[in-house]
Amino acid sequence: MALKVRLARLGAKKKPYYRLVVADSEAKRDGRFLAIVGFYDPNRNPAYLELKKELLDSWLSKGAKPTETVASLLKAQAKANPGA
Repeated sequence: MALKVRLARLGAKKKPYYRLVVADSEAKRDGRFLAIVGFYDPNRNPAYLELKKELLDSWLSKGAKPTETVASLLKAQAKANPGA
């Protein structure tokens, strides 16, 4: 079972927001997941990203791989908050 940290879409049509979830790589985009590790709202100005850092680090240490999109969000978050 390969684990991925990826986005699950929520919200109304043309007004999406996302959960960062840990899920099996074969699960549907908005389907079954193991844990919620954050929230992302691209509609805010600037875009809002909230992470549960301890939980995310725990899953990454267990072998979960972030998708390209999540990796870019994490990289941007780290660049914006270098001390956090």
